[in-house]
Amino acid sequence: MAGISFDQLEGSIWLDGKIVPWSEAKMHVLTHGLHYGSSVFEGQRAYGGEIFKLEEHTKRLHESAEVLGFTIPWSDEQINDACRQMLVENNLKDAYLRPVAWRGSEMMGVSAQANTIHLAIAAWDWPSYYSPEERLKGIRMDMAEYRRPDPSTAPFKSKAAGLYMICTISKHAAEAKGYSDALMLDWQGRIAEATSANVFFVQDGAIHTPLADCFLDGITRRTVIDLARARGIEVIERRIMPEEMEVFEECFLTGSAAEVTPVSEIGPYSFAPGNICKLMIEDYMAAVQPSAEKMLIAS
Repeated sequence: MAGISFDQLEGSIWLDGKIVPWSEAKMHVLTHGLHYGSSVFEGQRAYGGEIFKLEEHTKRLHESAEVLGFTIPWSDEQINDACRQMLVENNLKDAYLRPVAWRGSEMMGVSAQANTIHLAIAAWDWPSYYSPEERLKGIRMDMAEYRRPDPSTAPFKSKAAGLYMICTISKHAAEAKGYSDALMLDWQGRIAEATSANVFFVQDGAIHTPLADCFLDGITRRTVIDLARARGIEVIERRIMPEEMEVFEECFLTGSAAEVTPVSEIGPYSFAPGNICKLMIEDYMAAVQPSAEKMLIAS
């Protein structure tokens, strides 16, 4: 899909309860969500025609909106049905989906209590975030300049569009230097997350991951923690200082887009993707595949 502008893709998008041609899914330039960040979204993947953890993603979408002070006027069931409908309408089995909700354009200014709340759902063919070659050898990451903010200064439990501004800046800066992504610290200088994925480390057979106390506790993050514990692997959620990376043996990222992606380098620290990285990739890819029973019901 390289070189294709997203506004030029073919297909249909669900917009405020209607299915519209891809090119006609538009909003006004004075939309509040564009100017003031009053927008929330989800990123989710479908495998074999089934959207993984769809109900959890939709529940979080509503919760994110409530944190930002607005209510999405469609129920969980309606949103779930619309997501599934987008797979059918666009003839997709393995796909990425992006539900996004935002305040409209009736009022312009910081306060926009009366603005209409809009919802759109798009689905498209989007292969793994990183190339197979990068995933096998592990991606290289830089250290980000910006940090995740103090939780008393930002609504970190919301998957809000505005919170990704520093992520975009950090990822662009890393890519300009030849890296794939950047690791962000929190406001106290502890390890937090990558720009759009959670981070895990391995030491002496145990998995260590930062406490999700100032960044989003990802659905994929929780899935991988459960998969690791089901294998009897110890998972320790704690505050991790950056200098501890010197003793960690393996490192990987998790996210709906990133899935499970090994890391070979973060700044001056190196890692060797090993057995636990391999197990988590295999277990996660097995978990996201539709079961034979579900496939039979869907057919």
